[in-house]
Amino acid sequence: MGTLIIKVKGMVCNGCENRIQNVLKRVDGVNEVLADYKQELVTIKTSLEIDKNVIYEKIQDLGFEVEED
Repeated sequence: MGTLIIKVKGMVCNGCENRIQNVLKRVDGVNEVLADYKQELVTIKTSLEIDKNVIYEKIQDLGFEVEED
């Protein structure tokens, strides 16, 4: 099981957190998602190797900006 922590810009409320969490929980291999708009972070726990680009795309499709390292 791995953990992916992503910096996400544009989250302004709990509703934003919920939208991201609901979409990412449907990705195959994702076990747990925690979005925190105050810290601008999304933490994802996985059971499979997941392509980060798939996750980034889903977040961007919701209208948020992913900051890559």
